[in-house]
Amino acid sequence: MPHQFHITEHAQGTYMVEGPASNWIILEDNGVYTVIDGGYPGDVPLVLDSIRRLGLSVKDAAAMLITHGHVDHTGAAAYFASELCVPVLSSHAEHTQMTGEERFQVSPVQILVRAWQPRVFKWMRHVLTVGGTEGTKVLEAKIWTTQQLAALPGAPVAVPTPGHTPGHSAFHLPDAKVLISGDALISGHALSTTTGAQMLHPMFHHERQQAYQALTAFDGLDADSILPGHGKALHCQPAEAVHAALARNPR
Repeated sequence: MPHQFHITEHAQGTYMVEGPASNWIILEDNGVYTVIDGGYPGDVPLVLDSIRRLGLSVKDAAAMLITHGHVDHTGAAAYFASELCVPVLSSHAEHTQMTGEERFQVSPVQILVRAWQPRVFKWMRHVLTVGGTEGTKVLEAKIWTTQQLAALPGAPVAVPTPGHTPGHSAFHLPDAKVLISGDALISGHALSTTTGAQMLHPMFHHERQQAYQALTAFDGLDADSILPGHGKALHCQPAEAVHAALARNPR
């Protein structure tokens, strides 16, 4: 059976894995790795397989970082926390969503009123098959510190980008010149008819205008590659990608 993911390397030890519906990132350094995000609950075997495909041992994870607590990015978090005893870390503002105390997810009503559209129906069907209605509940989840992040493989620097969710965070890898944009800026999605730098459909954002404003956090970041939560990697400076996204999805 063919692999249901595609791995690309964008700097030494910096890998993006395109999953069936969302992406995750693996940052490797001397056999130890950081994983950023983890697909849907049904994607856990794919996440583990992608790690092994890179010649890594699953047990050698230093941490799992979460850009935001939506279930299409946290599916493997509970496994890493409970089965592997790996720290699962998010921003402070995202912590209650990680533990299941709050939920900032698109509502069923918002989806159902659009279910007649073929793209939405196909996406809904996939979501149902991979546990997309379960929500996120990782009781072991913790809040990262700047010092913790700096000590991890890849030394990711958190870039607060609230709006999509209250505590959404992107990550900048200054040495690798890579920006991991999460869902603050993407390049494709099952509900999108276009590819290239863009914003998610407005119904997915907790605070739409704040999500647009958050893009200013990318101004001035030095990166040659942008690895989004959905879609393919973008090879341009963040400012160029933001300009293209705003042109495609004006406020």
